Amino acid sequence: MLACASPAFAESAPQPLDAIRAAALQAIGGPDAAGEARLDSRLRLAACSQPLEAVATSPRIAQVRCGDAPGWRLYVPVTLRREADVVVVTGPVRAGEPIDPSKLSVQRREVGHLDGAVFSDPAELAGRIPARGLGAGSVLTGNDVQAGQPVKRGDPVVLVSRAGGVEVRVPGVALGSARVGERVAVQNSGSNKVIRGRLTPESGVVEVVL
Repeated sequence: MLACASPAFAESAPQPLDAIRAAALQAIGGPDAAGEARLDSRLRLAACSQPLEAVATSPRIAQVRCGDAPGWRLYVPVTLRREADVVVVTGPVRAGEPIDPSKLSVQRREVGHLDGAVFSDPAELAGRIPARGLGAGSVLTGNDVQAGQPVKRGDPVVLVSRAGGVEVRVPGVALGSARVGERVAVQNSGSNKVIRGRLTPESGVVEVVL
């Protein structure tokens, strides 16, 4: 999709679209960037009498501007092409279950289109839990996994409270579902009081939120 503001439409020879694409691509990825800057091939803008100006407005959008009067300005979507050796799932994995190391391998893949950090070493995923189901061939990113085991209603947990350098741990039962970092209500098994806490990366441990 292309957003534009104050365009000056060409009445004679238009601005070459390849020049706009090159400026957008360089703004996002630098002088040696490879990728795609998407423009409508029917677009016709007045040829700019000076070098185009381009800046990145987000990791995937570049603003390309002609400084003539009246000039024109475009917002151009850019996808970089970048290859890297990354961890890939070789067999299906289910959300909420620890990743089987035998289902991981390192492969050379195109990663420019991915959101989130990628992993180069399967050891980095030790103890991680998929936040969603993944099929064979999927590249694992930081958005796909979490540290620690999620809990569901009825799971036994340990409530931890810390104050003045003193830590107290008591058994409890989760009253809802939560992933690591999320809040969950827990019933203290000793007092039956309901306490809210945050699930930690330590398996089954909920830290009391004061």
